[in-house]
Amino acid sequence: MRSFTTLEGIVAPLEDLNVDTDQIIPKQFLKRIEKTGFGKFLFYDWRYLPNGKLNPDFEMNHPRYKEASILLAKENFGCGSSREHAPWALDDYGIKCLLAPSFADIFYNNCFNNGILPIVLDYPLIEELFKNVRQIEDFRLSIDLPNQRIKKPDGKTISFDIDSFRKHCLVNGLDPIGLTLEHEEKITEYEKEHGIL
Repeated sequence: MRSFTTLEGIVAPLEDLNVDTDQIIPKQFLKRIEKTGFGKFLFYDWRYLPNGKLNPDFEMNHPRYKEASILLAKENFGCGSSREHAPWALDDYGIKCLLAPSFADIFYNNCFNNGILPIVLDYPLIEELFKNVRQIEDFRLSIDLPNQRIKKPDGKTISFDIDSFRKHCLVNGLDPIGLTLEHEEKITEYEKEHGIL
């Protein structure tokens, strides 16, 4: 898994409440076994019209958000079924960081396991960022995970909290397999002692 330390990117807004994993990546696209290739199906039912063309009414389709790497969302983002394909689709699309007042627990965990940083911010801060995104063309934020700060274009900063273990894993690019391999020597030693090798 790649590490996450800092990110500067365009912010895209998604106003809907309780966005579930079936909206993030509809079930008909879950047949792939690779982690890649899901980005084109992200928010499929909202992004596309029945004829397959981009839906001009879906805000994220606006050209100003084309290169977005930060997604601004509302409460309970990622609720619904525990499908890891949801962070896969976000990552493949180019989203590396999520900002919301709250996330569904399983989705939140899956983000960390796939190199995406989900940041919980107080509701008033989220609302302020929604206003900023719509008022300022090419609105960008700088995310600094080691120092747990978000820097706005005007220089103002927002601090955020994150569990120290999750932070360690993201900064060092450690998913559950990577964490296990940090103890490879001890595992090998144990296996030799118990006749497994």
